[in-house]
Amino acid sequence: MDWIDGNSSNIARFKYDAANQVLSVEFINGGVYNYFDVPEFVFEEMRSAGSKGQYLAQRIKGTYRYARA
Repeated sequence: MDWIDGNSSNIARFKYDAANQVLSVEFINGGVYNYFDVPEFVFEEMRSAGSKGQYLAQRIKGTYRYARA
């Protein structure tokens, strides 16, 4: 999937690999992180969230494994 604009003060863009359940997030500071085993519905919720950064902080960070890309 192509990158989606983050429309956020913290997130530059993000994308989702459904086959591998990997959510990739590029932050404004240039860091890119991959979050693993993220269900597609979580990605869809993030995509439709009013605040992508707040959704990431509340629903993804601390819940899913991640690594810097």
